[in-house]
Amino acid sequence: MKKESWFKSLFNDSNDINEKSVIGFASFIVMTLFAIADLVTGYLGKDLVVTEFIFNSFLIMTLGAFGIASVDKFINNKFDKKSETETTENEE
Repeated sequence: MKKESWFKSLFNDSNDINEKSVIGFASFIVMTLFAIADLVTGYLGKDLVVTEFIFNSFLIMTLGAFGIASVDKFINNKFDKKSETETTENEE
């Protein structure tokens, strides 16, 4: 059986990839590149003209994706611990 590529497995329903973290990391990279480009063009004496709402959109997307991923991880850990204690009680 042929192994799926990472990108193709991203769209599977049963995968180990956290899509929210991938989106958050990608938007963080875009924000970082924007900041570096702004610093470089500022050093060269030119203005980098990017509308403020574009940067704010990536900021909100990054915070939202990482926030949702964190809450999701917290909730899953909570339910995993709860089901683990129920399983050990049932075995006794």
